[in-house]
Amino acid sequence: MDAAILVLLIILSAYFSATETAFSGVNKIRLKNMASDGNKKAARALRLTENFDKLLTTVLVGNNIVNILASSIATVVFTAMFGDAGVTIATLVMTVLLLIFSEITPKSMAKEAPERFAMFSAPLISLLQTLLTPVNWIFTMWKKLIAKLFKVKGGSAITDDELITIVDEAQNEGGIGENQGELIRSAIEFNDLEVVHILTPRVDILAAEISTPPKKFASLFKNNHYSRIPVYKGTIDNIVGILHERDFYEKMYFDNNIDIASTLISVEYIPKNTKISELLRIFQHARCHMAVVVDEFGGTVGIITMEDILEELVGEIWDENDEIISEIERCGDGGYVVAGIASLSKVFEIMEIEDDEETEAVTISGWLTERMGKIPQVGEGIEFRGYRISVSEATPKRVVYVKIIKQSNKTASTQTR
Repeated sequence: MDAAILVLLIILSAYFSATETAFSGVNKIRLKNMASDGNKKAARALRLTENFDKLLTTVLVGNNIVNILASSIATVVFTAMFGDAGVTIATLVMTVLLLIFSEITPKSMAKEAPERFAMFSAPLISLLQTLLTPVNWIFTMWKKLIAKLFKVKGGSAITDDELITIVDEAQNEGGIGENQGELIRSAIEFNDLEVVHILTPRVDILAAEISTPPKKFASLFKNNHYSRIPVYKGTIDNIVGILHERDFYEKMYFDNNIDIASTLISVEYIPKNTKISELLRIFQHARCHMAVVVDEFGGTVGIITMEDILEELVGEIWDENDEIISEIERCGDGGYVVAGIASLSKVFEIMEIEDDEETEAVTISGWLTERMGKIPQVGEGIEFRGYRISVSEATPKRVVYVKIIKQSNKTASTQTR
């Protein structure tokens, strides 16, 4: 009889240990999806996870009760059989039995299928929670007292970095594909990105003076394949509107000497630190696709389009008229040829080196110019964290292309940082 009770208690101990592991590692999102599909067991298990402290108290109380009872009965049985030595024997035997059959084995099994075991154990745990309500209340009050004494603050909010880590793990385990993972990471980082990181800089803007003859505008549209051209008055710091190709040709159809000013679309002006998520809402509200980025003095920093924002989510978007240009290309010698306008953070990411926290530059061209204290010319460069970064093409105003080559350990050890 005692042996049968002992076996039952060990089984209950295994049940409580497996339940603790299952609910600690259960995927709540998976349970929610199953519950929304009508799975009542999943819905019950999900309700238990909503008050995890109460659940954990119930499991620990139940586990400790059965473990103490099992040890007490084993001590009585072995003392009756072996006398004073029975205490020592009971301790050794129960330690081995509980460790193997009530801890390691059930927890390992529950870890492999936490949702399935959580749904299996939910009915009994729900009943025990009801029976142990007074005990749970005492421990809840005790927890609140401890939290006040030691000023314990909860930190349950998930950060962006933690979300990205979850995505990385899901991708490594095969739960999601590489393209899906990249899209999710882009969406997570979307809110933190400022327009200054993705705009078309002032020097690369194709714009025209408002007094430009209509035939010249027609030539600009034809030769550059743009659907919109910023129009300024006097200087590019005074962009007065956007000329849409469709509107231009519609009016040209009726009058070759159209009034450009009356054809312009009003322009949105935004500061360079505007978040692209906020700009997307501005575009949606204003029903426009292009904005002018200005500095604190009202000067034009660059322009940004709806396409620029979408490319941050889904990658480069090319149409049949675009000349496909790769900003970062791998060379046969193991190095990289990088366009000067390439994002500095993306370059560092590909190089697998940490960002230069001392810089405010957003492009590799700006960063190199900042590090060297001048506009570098062809052949000039620096050593940085094991890489040789040199200019391969430049103009008197800026860096066009740079070559990045990883140095040997011997060379890198003598570099200046």
